[in-house]
Amino acid sequence: MIDTFTHSIAFAPLLPHWLLFTLAGLLVVITAIGLLVRMRGTVLRALAGAVVLLWLSGPQSLKETHRELPETALVIVDQTASMQVKNRAAIARAAARILGEQGSGGPGLRTVTVRGEQTGGTRLFDALSQAAADIPPEQLAGAILITDGQTRDAPKGIPERLALHDSQGHAVTLPLHVLMAGRREETDRRLRILQAPPYAIVGKSALIRVQVDDMGPGTQPGTPATITLTTDGNPALSVPVRTGEPQDISLPVSHPGETLVGLNVSALPGEVSTQNNQDILTITGVRDRLRVLLVSGTPNQGERVWRRLLKADPSVDLVHFTILRPPEKDDGTPLSDLALIAFPVEELFQNKIGQFDLIILDGFENRHILPPVYLRNIARFVRKGGGLFLIAGPEFTGPNSLQDTAVGDVLPAHVPASPPDLAPTDAAPGVTIRRFRPELTDEGRRHPVTAELPGAPAPHASANANKEISNEWGPWYRALRPDESHGQVLMSGPDASPLLVLDHVENGRVALLLSDQIWLWSRGELGGGPQAELLRRISHWLMKEPDLEEERLEAHISEGTLTVTRHSVSNTASTDITLTAPDGTKSTLSLHGAGPGVAVGQMPVTQSGIWTADDGNHRAFAAPVKANPEEFSDLRLTAEIVGPVAARTGGTVAWLGDDIAKLNVPPLRYGTSTDALGFPQRHAHILTGTSASPLLPAWAALLAVVLLLGTGWYREGRS
Repeated sequence: MIDTFTHSIAFAPLLPHWLLFTLAGLLVVITAIGLLVRMRGTVLRALAGAVVLLWLSGPQSLKETHRELPETALVIVDQTASMQVKNRAAIARAAARILGEQGSGGPGLRTVTVRGEQTGGTRLFDALSQAAADIPPEQLAGAILITDGQTRDAPKGIPERLALHDSQGHAVTLPLHVLMAGRREETDRRLRILQAPPYAIVGKSALIRVQVDDMGPGTQPGTPATITLTTDGNPALSVPVRTGEPQDISLPVSHPGETLVGLNVSALPGEVSTQNNQDILTITGVRDRLRVLLVSGTPNQGERVWRRLLKADPSVDLVHFTILRPPEKDDGTPLSDLALIAFPVEELFQNKIGQFDLIILDGFENRHILPPVYLRNIARFVRKGGGLFLIAGPEFTGPNSLQDTAVGDVLPAHVPASPPDLAPTDAAPGVTIRRFRPELTDEGRRHPVTAELPGAPAPHASANANKEISNEWGPWYRALRPDESHGQVLMSGPDASPLLVLDHVENGRVALLLSDQIWLWSRGELGGGPQAELLRRISHWLMKEPDLEEERLEAHISEGTLTVTRHSVSNTASTDITLTAPDGTKSTLSLHGAGPGVAVGQMPVTQSGIWTADDGNHRAFAAPVKANPEEFSDLRLTAEIVGPVAARTGGTVAWLGDDIAKLNVPPLRYGTSTDALGFPQRHAHILTGTSASPLLPAWAALLAVVLLLGTGWYREGRS
């Protein structure tokens, strides 16, 4: 820092200003009168009075000492994701280091590194504004951006921090210099997804709108290109497009659940990078209005539960019939006189049975309502891919039981029939009437239909069936006891007998609940239970909801780590998974047990694109999500965005080159220069000291007054 000195004149009056002005006025009046009467010595006396007034005003010579303040120029170093293309980031760091090593030919430097945000792209001018906030405006010399030119917040005018005013109120614009981390303007091709539906109906096509843009010198719209689409490992689909024009692509959705769609556009010759030539989107396939047929036998407490559950689901189209008058009770009353709808047996079980996704038979006893051909249609419906849910009560052991028909061939359990002369009571061999608590089996604790159901009791809870246990399921009072079962037993009843059994039958699925008292849970009997959630899960499993599959593979990528999870009802604790990278490279990932029926494995991934996990029977797909997609929308090295801002401030744009060993870094200079980074000298300073000395000492003033008055008297005496 250098000390400088300045001199100035100031006044320290010995009398109040009003009194000094009054005396000055009197002196002027007296002098004027003396001149009018031609009195000798008037001028000399006036001069003596002026000397007295001057001395009374206290003239002083001020000497001030100033210390020059250093000026600071900001160096904003771009290290965001787009700077990782080629060696831009290394060039920017090397240029900042060279600037810092320069001598004192320019202002001091403060370096700020911008590493980017999670969203919104690069924002260099926000970083400049924040960095300049704690620098006094009079000490700010300007700024230097070392970047690839890609920023989302370039102002239309001069940046606010660089538009200042000096101490006299004059506008001052500080320069912004831009150093480009390369040697020339570049070209780039990008793929943009303009519109894509998050959901699509299974069996129909989703419409995706995309656009390919070519940017940079020599590019023009209308250039032919090819977009390649891949979905869940299926053969690639190639679509010809033209750059600069929106293009609609129709993509069929074949299954419910998530579908990863990879899009990749052919490269532009000479483009800087192909990172933004590809993108991945997720389309979730949903079924269109799942159709459910609910047929209830004699009216029971569970009917209201079913209607409330299925009617509350907006994706379910429910058809419900309750059998009130079986054929043997026909008394000849005309149907027009009955407030009932005739059961459309042929329409439901012959003509339109294939339109349903799920059939629910709740306490249904045939009683010759359905002829054998329609019962065979129900069994055929299941084998072809439909779902059947049967809630069985005492009627299931009677002479009209469905288990003795073609439907029984697809059911996963058989209950001993009651003797013809014995009603289905506690004496019947297949019916148990006593209080018990439903329990989850070991398989049920792993199966997604019943796993983690709220309030699931601990094993062997039936011993406490008569007690109300907080946060556990309430008891039921009647259940069927099968003599044989197959499939997956998820819940057990009295004496650990099967209570809820699920099974796969060729392409379809069957669920059998061997009790008609689940409605007690909805009444809150001794604590109740998750009746609605359990029925919802069973129904959706029967309709093949992907998230409820008992054997499934899941994969997802987060923060550069691929996590593969295998769900299984088996006791397999570990297994090996085959991974296929986006470039086709295969590797093996070991999964280890992480809970009942769950095995998990992880590995770091770096490639963008769709990864495939395969355990031999199931496949799962995952793709990394770009944390800041705006950052990759344009990967060119270009001065189109920041160049005009630099020009408005009087700054320059310089290209550093692509050889780190021979970077073209201009030197720092004060003043303007065509081959240097010029900054104005602001001459900012602080006052370090002052000293004052009188310009008219008292003795000098007195001597001058005496001489002037004496001379006046002398001339007056000679007259």
